[in-house]
Amino acid sequence: MNIISICPSNTELCTFLGIEEHLVAVDDFSDWPLSVKDLPRLGPDLSINMDQVEKLMPDLVLASLSVPGMEKNVEELKRRNIPHIVLNPQSLDDIAADIIQVGRALGMEALAYDRVRAYQAILSSFKEVSQTITNRPSLYWEWWPKPLFTPGQVNWLTEISHLAGGENVFGDVELASVQPSHADVIQRAPEYICMAWVGVPQRKMQPSLIKKREGWQELEAVKNDRILVLEESLYCRPSPRLIDGLIKLANILHPEKYQHLTAGGLWPWQENH
Repeated sequence: MNIISICPSNTELCTFLGIEEHLVAVDDFSDWPLSVKDLPRLGPDLSINMDQVEKLMPDLVLASLSVPGMEKNVEELKRRNIPHIVLNPQSLDDIAADIIQVGRALGMEALAYDRVRAYQAILSSFKEVSQTITNRPSLYWEWWPKPLFTPGQVNWLTEISHLAGGENVFGDVELASVQPSHADVIQRAPEYICMAWVGVPQRKMQPSLIKKREGWQELEAVKNDRILVLEESLYCRPSPRLIDGLIKLANILHPEKYQHLTAGGLWPWQENH
């Protein structure tokens, strides 16, 4: 089958299923695995060149609503009668369900269930350790600096935070995405600030910008120099690669607790890619 992915997380999901060789084109932001760099590019994920998609005559297009604004891609796929699946994961369980859905659509349901079992097994291992942790540092995740955006309760990063032995300071807000004021962040007094600006590489994220904000100098995270500059690709994309992000975060927060889970071998997909 010829498959097109128009979202980085869907491209990564294809790799997890072992079907990346069937990809014939991807969006401009798909950058992992490295093998996709040679595929035709269809434009930014919010502005896909649908004429080019149609010319490629795909058997299946993997679309997504995980980023606001992608609705127009889905509408255009429908209008042109291009076969497609629309994914919209908000949680780690949703990602597992998406793996099954894509596997079923491709006639690879048994393989998909096998991959999901591996995915769920490592999440269960982290959950087991997480339940033993009582000293949970509070984390403020920053998705965007102006205006501020951070994940709320209905988001995988709240789950990732808990599994790594921490807590999202906005995890009580029943939204997927929260736009807090600076005063809101200061009042919640995070012990760590996790910078993961969507679409921005690590080298361009400067902790000094956070330190200069009025009132933020009094935060424990700033005073103790606990501003983490994280790879947004491991935390902002709803794909199985979130486990790579979980492994890194757990090693930062509680290395002594998670060492037996993060030393390698438990998540072979990480080693092979």
